[in-house]
Amino acid sequence: METRNITSPIGPFDSGKGSGSGDQQGRQQLMPGVTLVNRYTIQDVIGVGGMGSVYRARDMHFPNVVKLVAVKEMINMAPDPLVRQTIVQNFEREANLLATLHHPSIPRIYDYFSHDDRSYLVLEFVVGKDLETVINDANGFLAEDQVIGWAIQLCDVLEYLHGHKPDPIIFRDMKPSNVMINQNGDVVLVDFGIAKTFQTGIKGTMIGTEGYSPPEQYRGDATPLADVYALGATLHHALTRRDPRLEPPFTFAERPVRRINSNVSMELEAVVNTALQYNPSERFPAASAMKKSLMDVAKKTGALSSLASASLPTPVNSGVKPIWDFKCEDEIRGTPALSQGTLYIGCYDNNLYALNAADGKFQWKYPTDGGIVSRPLIYENNVFFCSEDQCLHVIGARTGKLLWTYPTEGRVYSSPRISDGHIFFGSDDQSLHAVNVNSGRAVWKFATDGEIHSTPLVANEMVYFGNENGSFYGLDFRGGLKWRFQAKRGMTSSAISDGPVLYTASLDSTLYALDAKSGWAIWKFRLGKGTISSPAMVDDFIFIGAADGFVYCVNARTAKEVWRFKTDNQVSSSPTIYKDSLYIGSVDGFMYCLEYRTGRLRWKFEAQSAITGSPVVFDDIVYFGSTDHHVYALFA
Repeated sequence: METRNITSPIGPFDSGKGSGSGDQQGRQQLMPGVTLVNRYTIQDVIGVGGMGSVYRARDMHFPNVVKLVAVKEMINMAPDPLVRQTIVQNFEREANLLATLHHPSIPRIYDYFSHDDRSYLVLEFVVGKDLETVINDANGFLAEDQVIGWAIQLCDVLEYLHGHKPDPIIFRDMKPSNVMINQNGDVVLVDFGIAKTFQTGIKGTMIGTEGYSPPEQYRGDATPLADVYALGATLHHALTRRDPRLEPPFTFAERPVRRINSNVSMELEAVVNTALQYNPSERFPAASAMKKSLMDVAKKTGALSSLASASLPTPVNSGVKPIWDFKCEDEIRGTPALSQGTLYIGCYDNNLYALNAADGKFQWKYPTDGGIVSRPLIYENNVFFCSEDQCLHVIGARTGKLLWTYPTEGRVYSSPRISDGHIFFGSDDQSLHAVNVNSGRAVWKFATDGEIHSTPLVANEMVYFGNENGSFYGLDFRGGLKWRFQAKRGMTSSAISDGPVLYTASLDSTLYALDAKSGWAIWKFRLGKGTISSPAMVDDFIFIGAADGFVYCVNARTAKEVWRFKTDNQVSSSPTIYKDSLYIGSVDGFMYCLEYRTGRLRWKFEAQSAITGSPVVFDDIVYFGSTDHHVYALFA
């Protein structure tokens, strides 16, 4: 965390000019070389505020590397013991608040402690400049595309704070000096000294920064819409270079953005104006609504196409570390499944593993006679999965003991699906098999003209699947053919359904939208290369990876590209959407987390080899395997 102006945790409105005598503050500052609690050696002062300084320090617990941290200081000079106690409690509240937050735009807290009349927070050190410095140092106005990118990220972090459980968190001091622009060009929100949990109907002290805070905050009434207003004021400052602290409060309407900076689009000006409405009811109802409007502006102005790649390059792993990892005896190429606290995953050491999802501890493994790429399916306390040993296996979810197997005449890479008492899966014997879920006996099988590696989709009282000869079939539940679609190359990709429309892809470099009743192609989208990735869908967006190394986002209604994100090798993994993020692996060995609306990189984690399976995300944890033989669990 790095900032030029620190607001007191319980102080009044900050005019932006600081408080306290410079000479007095200078005498109070720690000198370079001082070591706190035998661990943090002060290097320099990077910020000064009314109640202390912020220092750059080196964490000496890592003697072989230079690990820098930010140390935020609070000097308690209050003569009244009760006031002194309140100040310390508020400082500790900030520490405890930060400890509960996990977001790429919020600095992590490492430590906090008190010594004599000083308290300290030890935080992630952000290399970069605050937005106020960026504005002041710029030659002319900032580019609209860049400001939109930062604004979307700020909306994202506000949306995260306002959705905090059990109570929303109101930042209450959004302004350029509290927005760091790090070395990757991304925003980091700093100084949570006056942030607080929101409780309806309870008013507090007048607190914030004059010029950026809305009128209701002057009355001690801070809601999530106060942060929306302050973000609007911050964007107005960034686009016009007019500091609102030097103007009468609430007078943004008297200095419209485009009158000062004619390069700004009318659409972006409208977003800023809506955020700055005097009455809270006339603003955006939430930060998420403001983000959506900014996204619409970016699409219309063409800014969105540049946002997806704007975050590169990013440091390897970006500080993301595994919660746990478990090593198997061979490559993991498939996708895990999670049920009742247990993670199930197949491996090319021929075993299906059951691991404790909380800590990765081994529970049991079940051996087959072939590699396992099929994704396990948990149904009525049993695990269903397929293997290269040509069989469907059914075992007890708790014990790993065999219940029954169903043999085919070819290797099985397809993952099973269950519906209406039937298990559906494909095999290299070129047939789709329907098996009774209780008896394990064949109900029917449908012969095709190619091996079946895709996972069948059951929807609209139909079964849909593709094969390696490029055929895509629609069957009824009795195994009767309703229609067949022919692509130019194999269809390993598994289909998804959006009611009357199916989405699937082929090694012929095409993403298809097919009519679910007839199989007619509604539209086709050309990918850079072929794909075996299966699509995912949310908010009329279709996401898919391809062998050209890109992750694509396509508008499902118009078949137009929304954004693409480049990895360093082919993408065989299928995307997983969780909350507002997309998770996908690449043969380059990275697991990527992208903001799904923009394609902006949030973080990436490097395994030691290719990631071909898809991740599973549950309860804010990402689970996946890699061909480096490891299963990983990361914070989402």
